[in-house]
Amino acid sequence: MSKKSPWLVAYGPDPDAETRVVTFPHAGGSASYFRTWAEHLGPGFALQSVQYPGRENRLAEPLVPSMKQLAQGVAEALAGGPADGRDTVFFGHSMGAAVAYETLRLLESWGSSPVTRLCVSGRELRASPEPAAPVVRDDEQLMASMTALGGTRSAVLDDPDLRDMVLGIVRNDYLLIDTYRREPEAAPLRVEVIALTGDHDPQVDLARIDEWASVTTGAYARHVFPGGHFYLADHVPRLLPIVTGGRTEG
Repeated sequence: MSKKSPWLVAYGPDPDAETRVVTFPHAGGSASYFRTWAEHLGPGFALQSVQYPGRENRLAEPLVPSMKQLAQGVAEALAGGPADGRDTVFFGHSMGAAVAYETLRLLESWGSSPVTRLCVSGRELRASPEPAAPVVRDDEQLMASMTALGGTRSAVLDDPDLRDMVLGIVRNDYLLIDTYRREPEAAPLRVEVIALTGDHDPQVDLARIDEWASVTTGAYARHVFPGGHFYLADHVPRLLPIVTGGRTEG
């Protein structure tokens, strides 16, 4: 039996399958965003979704204010337990793409890593070495951004209690990702990297998406889907064979 960790939520009938897909949610997102992916993965795949502190089953825990602390927590959870040696694929969307990348950097720096493919979705590399200042957004600006990207149901923002909780999480995550910058001298990864995006994503410049190829000595590919920032919600059956190398059912 796999070692349980608050950082990882398992979905699907076989949490100890020989290959695991680990998903990293977007800013303001939680593990359950990827719950339905388990319905499309075939036998032999385990779906684990990263649960950041301060949401769902970790609601009572303080939010994590820095990328370094967040990636460290996920990497430690993934490195421990008997499931450590399983073939593993990372998929991170938006902020989650950066968290997945930084988590994998840590795992590779610690030694042998089971991760063979890194899928980065809905995010440019943004490797500028210039220091980043936090962008302070008020509630109206946060709600306008969330509505424009389409990742939050309007019913959530209409409920005052839910809105306050969600805005606190989103404000934390936006500040975290606004101030994050990839180290320009970071050692290259050794895995296959796949960049994915929607063709009308306001946060991704298609002319820059291939900069992700520079982070690895392994193979690189990109895939562009119809849609905006949350294109993946409409393309799960087409997306998952790319993520898993073609070995899915459903």
